[in-house]
Amino acid sequence: MSNTKNFALFMRSVAASLLLAAGGSMAASASAPAPAVAAAPAPAAPAAGGDFRSVDGDVQGLKKEVLDLNRDLFMLEEELLFPANTQVAVFLSLDVGTFFEIDGVQLKVDNKEVANYLYTDREVEALNRGGVHRLYLGNLKIGKHELVALFTGKGPHERDYKRGANIAFEKGVGAKYLELRISDRQSAQQPEFTVKEWE
Repeated sequence: MSNTKNFALFMRSVAASLLLAAGGSMAASASAPAPAVAAAPAPAAPAAGGDFRSVDGDVQGLKKEVLDLNRDLFMLEEELLFPANTQVAVFLSLDVGTFFEIDGVQLKVDNKEVANYLYTDREVEALNRGGVHRLYLGNLKIGKHELVALFTGKGPHERDYKRGANIAFEKGVGAKYLELRISDRQSAQQPEFTVKEWE
């Protein structure tokens, strides 16, 4: 795994070097004195403006190439760090949300804390409108595992509320997706916390 991280860091430094080199060569060519030419007339102002536009266009083109390279490196890094056969992703969603307003969630896998997230008002509003938050992305070996989620927030009558949900699941070959779902239980006038496995 350390070789993978080293490779990703190396590729990022290559991208940064390309950007610096491009900027440096542009600056050097712009600041380098022009060779002396005997009896050459001074260039007109419009031609100089054209040169600047050409340099600016080159710089913009290089920036776009570096951004594209950086995006490709990010995708490669994700594939290397989280290969599909060991990947586990945990998502959080809200359904209705009348009896519970989430403040934060703590996530443990096999009794090891892997995520601890506090939500802003805007994020809670997005979740209430149907948004889904990827809470965790990591690697697990094939076999049996346990996921425990602890939710904190405001429950009925604006009281502080802390509840947990857990699931024992088996990680097979291929990616595993789990959803933490908070919904309203109308009959009990209470929130309900469930964990769902997606195949």
